[in-house]
Amino acid sequence: MTGTRRLRLLETRLAVCRLDSDAEIPEGIQRESFYSLTRTDNELSLVCRESSAPQQGEIEHGWRCLAVEGPLDFSEVGVLAALTQPLAAAGISIFVISTFDTDYLLVKEERLEQAIHTLQSAGHEVVRS
Repeated sequence: MTGTRRLRLLETRLAVCRLDSDAEIPEGIQRESFYSLTRTDNELSLVCRESSAPQQGEIEHGWRCLAVEGPLDFSEVGVLAALTQPLAAAGISIFVISTFDTDYLLVKEERLEQAIHTLQSAGHEVVRS
């Protein structure tokens, strides 16, 4: 089981976007310093800087990102559970992105301070960039 974690709050406000499954990747996204794309049979999901969000599709604005200090080893168990359980208990909804090296927890901006306090109360460290 994993212990406490250090997370870094990213400065950028993000948008979570749902586009049609056959949508083109929005122009310029690949030049962004942080973005995530996932295509399935049902959708193209894009997380990007709020100011770069496409005009079409369903767009959820106002997300902030807490990056888990990594890299994380694939053999580690319970990393996300240790972070998401206290947030769930506090009634804080999240959107998670996982990469090869680490995990990113997105929280709506209006719940950010509560999320940080909740994580800190659970023993995790949150560093503001």
